[in-house]
Amino acid sequence: MKRLREFYTQRIKRGLVRRLNNLKIASAAREVARTEPKPSGAPVVFFKASTGIDDLSWNAGFHLLASWAFRLQGIPVAYFACHAGMSRCVLGTNRDDPHREPPCKSCTHQSRALYTGASPRWFRYQRDEKLAEAVAGLSVEEMMRFVWEGIPLGALSLPGLRWILRVHHLLDDEDTRFLYREYILSAWNVAREFESFLDQTQPRAVLVFNGQFFPEATARWVARKRGLRVITHEVGLQPASAFFTDGEATAYPIHIPDEFELNSDQNARLDAYLARRFQGDFTMAGIKFWADMKGLDESFLRRAAEFKQIVPVFTNVIFDTSQPHANTVFEDMFDWLDMALEVIRAHPETLFVIRAHPDELRARKASRETVGGWVEARRAADLPNVVYVAPNETLSSYELIQKSKFVMVYNSTIGLEASIMGAPVLCAGKARFTQYPTVFFPQTAKAIQEKMEEFLTAETIEVPPEFKRNARRFLYYQLFRTSLPFGDFLDPSVRTTQTKLKSFALKDLVESDAVKVITKGVTDGGDFLLKG
Repeated sequence: MKRLREFYTQRIKRGLVRRLNNLKIASAAREVARTEPKPSGAPVVFFKASTGIDDLSWNAGFHLLASWAFRLQGIPVAYFACHAGMSRCVLGTNRDDPHREPPCKSCTHQSRALYTGASPRWFRYQRDEKLAEAVAGLSVEEMMRFVWEGIPLGALSLPGLRWILRVHHLLDDEDTRFLYREYILSAWNVAREFESFLDQTQPRAVLVFNGQFFPEATARWVARKRGLRVITHEVGLQPASAFFTDGEATAYPIHIPDEFELNSDQNARLDAYLARRFQGDFTMAGIKFWADMKGLDESFLRRAAEFKQIVPVFTNVIFDTSQPHANTVFEDMFDWLDMALEVIRAHPETLFVIRAHPDELRARKASRETVGGWVEARRAADLPNVVYVAPNETLSSYELIQKSKFVMVYNSTIGLEASIMGAPVLCAGKARFTQYPTVFFPQTAKAIQEKMEEFLTAETIEVPPEFKRNARRFLYYQLFRTSLPFGDFLDPSVRTTQTKLKSFALKDLVESDAVKVITKGVTDGGDFLLKG
């Protein structure tokens, strides 16, 4: 009864905070509309159908604030907004009941609050019966390869489908086929409507949420085919920060000049961050994963003492939007784990610690295809030289790295941190940081397996000095150059994955460092980097 009462209390609180936040947003939006100068030049298109339904997500907040700042500077903005424009959308999907209609009424109500005083182009859904007939009998695998009038609708719809179903390996059952068909039909509707919108607006650039989910991915594909510049955005590495890029935000492309070296102040700034991080004091997208990080306990240390060496294996969330970029050597992360397990069985002298990512169990986002499930299916934990660490365990990964011979990662950020700590890191998936020499990253599955064997049998492992240098440079850029701060304008909401608007003067928004960087990036081809 107490838990039920707390649930309803939180629900009422969230609803009240959301209503008050929408009133504040509408009030600020009206002030923007009253004070914006007459615009000149070609507009910038803003589109974000896949971040937030009935509340303000962080990315919806970045979208809104950036568009307001543009308008306040006389830069014309054209909003492309969904008004029941898809038969099924990613965030509106009920994975337990895919046939349930999406919550278009509450979503449109939220969008109307965001766009108060503006005139967005609302698009609605119109089913294409010819396309519906073409996909009606296709399997999931056939839909993955499906192309319609030159547009790879199957590939564009796939990341969002995996994300909402919380799996990588899709079942070829009727529920999955139904949802995939509806995503393809909806993506085609977005393509047609967005083509028409671009014809009308003739924009200078298009700005969309991360470009992985099919509405924005389709819009991005259509715009790029026309030769238009497309900017994507995601949450940054710092709290209440955004990352904007000409590339794919989830791949995190960063250009670091060869001559860039951290000075003493920059090194001190990075070291202060790392000191907090190594204690578990950090958040990502509003989530604090290890609030109570613990050191390695005596029972673990006694067990580890029975082995010659320790090798931690750090995994990722299989459906995460980073995974399509990561899967260049292996088909997916579990394919890599299968390879690693063969080597693990052959090396009983080594203790392997398989650590599941904490995000696997995030509330309302729990994975349905987990490392724990893989461990159980492969009976990996039955091996005397394997320890499985569940996602909710707070064992310190950093202490583990310090005691390890080398570290294995797929594409986890902890590989970057391990390099900074001086550890040899064997990476198996393309990661944000592998665009620079930061880790050992062989380019074939066979080469990775051979490198794993080599490291296990070597007396010592020589780590190129540029790995640590590049890792520090890359992390510094991620933290202090690419993470554009919006903390003066946005606060965490009741759910920290959502945000609410602060009270602020509009001139402070226009004059903020984040807005200056974004404005220069969009209008002058800038690099979306802060100074320093």
